[in-house]
This record gives sequence, C-alpha cells and structure tokens, in this order.
Amino acid sequence: MRVEWAGCAGTANRPLLGSDSVRVEWAGSGPGLLVTIDRASATGLRAQLEDQLRAAIRAGRLAAGEPVPSSRELARSLGLFRGLVQDCYAQLQAEGYLTSRPGAATRVSHTAATPAGEVAPRPSPVVRRHALADFRHGVPDLGLVPREAWAWAVREACRSAPNAAFDYGEHTGQPRLREVLASYLARVRAAAVTPGDVIVCGGMQQALSLVVAALADAGIGPLAFEDPGSGTTVSELAAVAGLPVVPVPVDPGGLDVRALRAGGARAVLVTPAHQWPTGVVLTGPRRQALIAWARDCDGLIIEDDYDAEFRYDRDPVGSLQGLAPDRVVSLGTVSKSLAPALRLGWIVAPPRLHARLARAKWLADRGSPALDQLALAILIESGRFDRHLRRARAEYAARREILLAALARHAPRLRVTGPAAGFHAVLHLPDEAAVIAAAAVRGVGLYGMAAMHHGAATPRPQLILGFGDTPRRAVEPAIAAVADLLGGG
Repeated sequence: MRVEWAGCAGTANRPLLGSDSVRVEWAGSGPGLLVTIDRASATGLRAQLEDQLRAAIRAGRLAAGEPVPSSRELARSLGLFRGLVQDCYAQLQAEGYLTSRPGAATRVSHTAATPAGEVAPRPSPVVRRHALADFRHGVPDLGLVPREAWAWAVREACRSAPNAAFDYGEHTGQPRLREVLASYLARVRAAAVTPGDVIVCGGMQQALSLVVAALADAGIGPLAFEDPGSGTTVSELAAVAGLPVVPVPVDPGGLDVRALRAGGARAVLVTPAHQWPTGVVLTGPRRQALIAWARDCDGLIIEDDYDAEFRYDRDPVGSLQGLAPDRVVSLGTVSKSLAPALRLGWIVAPPRLHARLARAKWLADRGSPALDQLALAILIESGRFDRHLRRARAEYAARREILLAALARHAPRLRVTGPAAGFHAVLHLPDEAAVIAAAAVRGVGLYGMAAMHHGAATPRPQLILGFGDTPRRAVEPAIAAVADLLGGG
C-alpha cells in the first residue's frame, strides 16, 4: 500500500533575490511536501520517512530555514502515528538536519542544506550598466506605477466579481473592460469604436503578432513599415507568418505615402500621432493620402497608438482609426501608461479582420487574465487611471524641460526634435557610434538611430534620448559629462 501527500513545492519558500530576510511564512501546519510511504516494503516506516526527508534536504527540495510540516499534520496525511513522526524529527535534529525552538516551527538547518565544501549559489547583484544615467528609450518610469491604486483595483475585482468571472470567459476580453475601453478610446482618442470591435490581448507584442498572422491568413500583403521604425520586430513577425515586408521612408511630414504606393504593399504599420522614433506627426494631408491609398488598393492601416497619453506643448492628435474605421486596425497598450509587466493591450479591429483576429486569440491562449482585465476596467471607471496619467504627464514634462535645458546649455549647436510628446527626444549630431562608445566609458548610456533604419539610404547620425526612466537629478550631470563629445565643451 502506498500513501502520498502532495503539496506545494518546497522551493516555493526560498528567499527572494537572495535576501535571507525575505521568506514566505506558512500559516497553520506548514508547507506541503511530497512524501511516499510503501507499507509493503521491508524498510520500516520511520526509516522510509527519515530517508526521504534527508534526501529532500540534500537535494534542495527543502531549503535552508524552511519550515517542515507539523508532526500532527504529517502524521495525519500519511496515516502514521504522530509519535513516529516526532521520533523521526528528533533523529534528524540530532543529526543536524533540522532545528527547532519552543513555540516555533521545526525548520531545515542552515548547515545541513548546503553540502560541506560547497558554497550555495546566490543571484548576481544588480549592476548598473551606466553609473551616471541611462537614456534608454521606450521605457516608462517604473517608480511611477500606481501600486496602491492597482492593488485596490485588484482587491475590488476579486471582491465584486461574480463566480462566473473565474471561468475562462470570453476570449476576446471581459465584456466590462471592452465597454470601458470603447468609451475611453472614443472620449480620449476620438476613435469610432464599439465594445464588439475590441479584442483584449497580452500587450503590444501579441497584438501585432495576431494582426500580422491575420493579414497573412487573409492574403493581405506585403506589409510595409516606417523607416526608421520598428522594422526588426515587424520583419521577424512577418517572416513567421510568411508575409513579405517593405520599408517606407519617413520625412518631416511622416510616412511618405508616395513611396508606399510605389512599394506595392497592401498593409502598413504606422505611428501617426508620434512617429517612432523620429517623433514627427503624420500631417493632415498625409493622413488623407494614407486613407486614400488603403481604399485604392483594398488595403489596411495598422495604427500603433503607443504613447498617445503623453502630450506637452502640442494639441492632442486624434486616432487615425476615427477617420476610417473600416480601413484601420488600431493597437493600444498600458505598457507606457501603467507598466509593461501588466501585459495588457487591445486591438480595435475592422469587421473584415475581426473574426480572424478573434480566432487567432482563442488559439493563442483562450483569453488574457480575467481578473487583471477587471482590475483595469475598475481603475479606469474609478478615475484613478486618469489621475495617474496626470501625475505621470507632469513628471515626464518636468524631465523633458530639464533635458532640453541641459542640451541648450551644453550642446547649443545641436538640433533637438520630437520632444513634444512621449518620453524621448532626438538629438542630431555629426557622429553617432563614436559618441555612444565614448559616453559609455563615462557612465552615460546613449542610443543611436542607425539601428532603426532598414532601407538602403545612409542614416543621419542621431541619438534617441529617452527620459522616461531617467531620474531628474541624473539628467543635467549626465549631459554635462558628455558635453565635449556633443561638441559643446
């Protein structure tokens, strides 16, 4: 006869990030542990239990400092006498495998968990790549994440959600969130959208992946993309789907629609409100020309509305989808407005592509996490999302002013473009690679535009200065440290 007691894996209680002060404390009788007792074996029951606990400690299944199940609970689960389990624990304490003190749980000894002569591996400490500042782009300030507001929204979702919300739910998204998003996008982005048009997905990467696959399935191609832009990601996704790609140049007016027509594409990915990475806005005439192109070739426009919430000294630019909802697939995400870790985004799909996208989403994962969706809906409905955006917008605006002032002081001869929205600016300079390499030696992380180009033309040397995750206090010293490299010192 064999009795098994299966529970949570022992390693679930290991200290986080190598910190001995952080440990999961188990309520009640302690953690679960897989132990097997074979009553038909010639080996005694106590000996079997002792051997398996020793093996679990030696193998690391029970970590140093981790509590073992109480003798009462372990005996009950295995169908043994409690005295036998107590004798087993006493023996292992005598051998140094376990330790205990009055009124506290019996735990794995720190000395027993690590074999003699070996040093327990510890995670490498987090090392800052750039001591002064890192102007990496595309990343918000993770310190601004509204943790308390999000925690409140999650608790409220758990408290108020009906039992049915804990089922798989609709794969296109929770109805409540789709209703909230449709209202929000109509109010803030002038989108022409109904809840039925919205498909909730796992962030921008999944949204774009689903759209590219749906285009290939519908025979809509080749796929064009802005150059400079996110060509590497688009090309990789298109290659998986078997869809050819075409880079199309960007000028001060945005995407060159004439070049798009000449390229023979039937779908194009654009960032019209704040072109990534140049920061230019697709002009009104270009918008009309782009929509006319889509109608003429029976094509589709994919609108990446990646940082539309952040505008400073420029009036908001409405969604392209609102002008031609039958020709535009609009993609959005909370990665910039809240945090990338939430992995929540959406697709506003025209009728001709909606069924394919919905089917692809069902095949991919049957739907994004329902409770997170409900929490986001509650956050927006409560007004806390708007309050967070106002706070974040003010902080990014302040960092932007500090960056522009520092550049005006230390590199006055260099031109700065694209800082009217989002949280990056473009600095035009004589040399790109040499400046980046020299700045890194001085502890300043700079990033160039060259990697964003995919066409045949030689790109102009430019830096993309991200200030989303660069603290205010670091901006001025960092620009001053590289002033001579920028031609200002």
